Amino acid sequence: MTLSRTALPGLVRGIYALVIAWVAAYEVHVIAAPDVGVHGPFSKQVHLVALVLATLLCFVRAARAGDEAWGWALIALGIGTWTAGEIYYTQVLWDASVIPVPSAADIGYLLLCPLWFAGFIVIARQRVRGTAKTVWMDGLCAALAVGAVGAAVVFAPVAHAAEGRPMAVATNLAYPIFDMVMVAMIAAVMTLRGWRFDRTFALLGAGVVAFWVADSVYLVQTADGTYTTGGPYDMGWWLGLVLISLAAWQPASAARAAHREATITIVMPVAFATLAVAVLGYGSLRGHHIGPLAVALACGSLATVLGRLVLTFRAHAEMLRASRLEARNDALTALPNRRALQVDLEDALAGTDRAVLVLFDLDGFKHYNDSFGHQAGDALLVRLGGALERDLVPYGTAYRMGGDEFCALMRPGLQPIAALVEQAARALSEHGEGFSVTSSWGSVILGEEATDPTDALRLADQRMYARKRSGRSSVGRQTTDVLLRALAERHPDLDGHSCDVALLAETTARSLGLELEDVEAVRQAAQLHDIGKVAIPETILHKAGPLDDDEWAFMRRHSEIGERIIGEAPALSRVAAMVRASHERFDGGGYPDGLSGKDIPLGARIVAVCDAFDAMITERPYSAAKTPEAAEQELRDCAGTQFDPVVVEAFCSSRGSIAHLRAVA
Repeated sequence: MTLSRTALPGLVRGIYALVIAWVAAYEVHVIAAPDVGVHGPFSKQVHLVALVLATLLCFVRAARAGDEAWGWALIALGIGTWTAGEIYYTQVLWDASVIPVPSAADIGYLLLCPLWFAGFIVIARQRVRGTAKTVWMDGLCAALAVGAVGAAVVFAPVAHAAEGRPMAVATNLAYPIFDMVMVAMIAAVMTLRGWRFDRTFALLGAGVVAFWVADSVYLVQTADGTYTTGGPYDMGWWLGLVLISLAAWQPASAARAAHREATITIVMPVAFATLAVAVLGYGSLRGHHIGPLAVALACGSLATVLGRLVLTFRAHAEMLRASRLEARNDALTALPNRRALQVDLEDALAGTDRAVLVLFDLDGFKHYNDSFGHQAGDALLVRLGGALERDLVPYGTAYRMGGDEFCALMRPGLQPIAALVEQAARALSEHGEGFSVTSSWGSVILGEEATDPTDALRLADQRMYARKRSGRSSVGRQTTDVLLRALAERHPDLDGHSCDVALLAETTARSLGLELEDVEAVRQAAQLHDIGKVAIPETILHKAGPLDDDEWAFMRRHSEIGERIIGEAPALSRVAAMVRASHERFDGGGYPDGLSGKDIPLGARIVAVCDAFDAMITERPYSAAKTPEAAEQELRDCAGTQFDPVVVEAFCSSRGSIAHLRAVA
């Protein structure tokens, strides 16, 4: 009967628990009754069963370990060779009066370390990735310090007592060397992983340490001539191999770089450096001969700490340089930023050379960004910033202020300032199918027009936006004139109405305290509020009687049509929104979107009042003209329902007589 994957781990846990319990019982038996001997469950052959089980279980796990299969297979093979050596030793050499060195058992014993080492490297590579150089230095420091301890405590006494045939000496010295390598590797990998708890490496470490202790005691006692087979320290080998085998069955942790807390980062190198110093101090202060290997390893550990300090200093210097670069440079274009400009402005104002500050704001960039996406917009900013930087190479420095704003700090010398500024402005332009990006700018001569960085930036900003508003007004005015001409050609009777409504709307907007730019936008919306009627058939537009439902539905589309016509000109985007909403009602009963209250643009609310007033006082085919007073009263009666009460009040208080307004016009 085969065991399922779900049943096997439970069985494995039971076997390991039984084996470890037997090892513990054996140790208690040997310590409590050392002279009784080992019989029955504690006979010398029983421990071989435990070692064979540990070997087989490690091989079973290796077959199921995925990416780490080769690593665990090598470790299992190492456990197997050691077990084979132990079987030979137990059956042939256990009770021998003279044990040959080396023997066939030593071959099996010594093969464990290179096989364990190779398997451990495979597993560690899967679980330690992307580690910084300083962490690798910490691992090397730990390995050398631990190796120095092993060399001082075990290797030196064994080497001092070693004598006889070269092969016997080499065999005896191989054990402490191999043990030092295994312990050092465990210390190094634990350091690389930031000393985070991991059951796999914890069990591997415990197993190797147990093995190291048993080997150390064996070698020292053998050198002193006091070692006895079957003593309490033999359990260290058996337990060590069982723990190493058990480590294979622990869940694999994620393969990622160690996250190291600041305290661990400094504490562990200091701890291992202190350990190396302690080894050297022990050898010198006590006059104890620790051997050249221990001295070399301890010095190597200290040298590694010094190397780590150099790497740390370089890393911190690089971080400081990067931090300063990020603080003074724009992340997208790599141009100097506003903070760098402030410093350079102060230097320029303190100097004697003529300097000019120029601020640029891109025109058409929002349309480009909306049309082609933010990634394309970012790429355009990088291209334009690079072009400006190259253009200014002989005369100044380019900066990015943020968004679509750039800046130039020029030292023109004898060159004409205006020509250089125009040249820089051309660098911040790009044209293509469906887009045109240019720039508006404002310049200030430092020292003459401004003596303070804040004043210089403020004045340049004011001049830049004045130029931008002028450009937009010019483009918007030209477009409005073209549309009004088209409306006049199609419906001549609407021309006078549009002019009257525009005059009333402008007066009302001024009465409400709007800025000049907003007043102009309201005026243009009033002039163009009927532009959509170019798409309405004349039979509907000039019908003598009331319109039917279908004709009203057709008529009500004119505000949407007007928005689409006007919206084709980017300079009139605000005007287009006002025209669309010019027939909304304050109570939400209007069209086309059913907006209410302050959701209706203020300019549209102004146009609605002025349009209604002019319509009421004008003779129409289907209605007689009202007097201005009656029309004004009608507006007041509809305030709060059809019209905004605030706008009605402003209109009435500023209107005067309609005759006077038309005379002024």
